[in-house]
Amino acid sequence: MAELKLVIGNPKTKKSHQKVLSADASQSLMGLKVGEKFKGELIDLTGYEFEITGGSDYCGFPMRKDLSGTLRKKILAVSGIGITKGRDGMRQRKTVAGNTIFDKTAQVNVKILKEGKVPLEEKPSEAAK
Repeated sequence: MAELKLVIGNPKTKKSHQKVLSADASQSLMGLKVGEKFKGELIDLTGYEFEITGGSDYCGFPMRKDLSGTLRKKILAVSGIGITKGRDGMRQRKTVAGNTIFDKTAQVNVKILKEGKVPLEEKPSEAAK
């Protein structure tokens, strides 16, 4: 298992922060699906609560909420994640990843549902001072 990039979006400030999780910390997110909520204690951000909104695998294929499992599949879709807008009614066959986080997932996008006491911009060492 390699390290996992976590992109944390803050809906209030409209900014995002990136955090790289080590292999040990990313193990706690394995098996979670797009749309599920988890506590910030799993990734050393106490007081926070997050919801998984998406992500991508190690080749860059986006995760879709409606495709269960960890596999990559070629789907025929009109709109949604991984599909660019074409003519009306035009369907595209695209390769997308499943909605479950596993060891080949490279990036996970989350949004903040509940904020903790320490802001994300502030480093933990500065908060202790």
